[in-house]
Amino acid sequence: MMARPGGLLDWTFMETGDLAPDFRLELDGVGMTSLSEILAGGPALLAFYKVTCPTCQLTLPYLARLQGGSFRVLAVSQDGADAVKEFNEAFDVDLPNLLDKAQEGYPASNAYGIAYVPAMFLVQPDRRIAWSSCGFQKSGLETLAGLAGKVIFRSEDQVPDWKPG
Repeated sequence: MMARPGGLLDWTFMETGDLAPDFRLELDGVGMTSLSEILAGGPALLAFYKVTCPTCQLTLPYLARLQGGSFRVLAVSQDGADAVKEFNEAFDVDLPNLLDKAQEGYPASNAYGIAYVPAMFLVQPDRRIAWSSCGFQKSGLETLAGLAGKVIFRSEDQVPDWKPG
């Protein structure tokens, strides 16, 4: 993120091929972890979201279906632990959550150039971004599921082709 004339910020959304910024965030209220520590276990999908975002409410339950695939799926919440717990219960989401806190200035969201959520990044162990997306794009999520070796949508799912974040 860079300052433009007049003090406006220039958001640069991380894209495929970019080197993912490292961060250190609270993981599910049990302690701190960094992207480097996460990637030591292999590739990871980082899904940035807010609990009040309707497109996030649509997307996160489908991302949870990718668990157990060829990469870990971690939700990066811009909300507090209590709100995350309520969201997970309401939308039947069982993903590990990293807390990117407002009172800390959203360090990970800002480093990744997040202007809209959901924003998703598949990060390889060398910290290169292999896939990125913002909003809900059915075809993109199907591509992601193929990379995970999983099926993300079922025949009975009624999902839009696209929904902005």
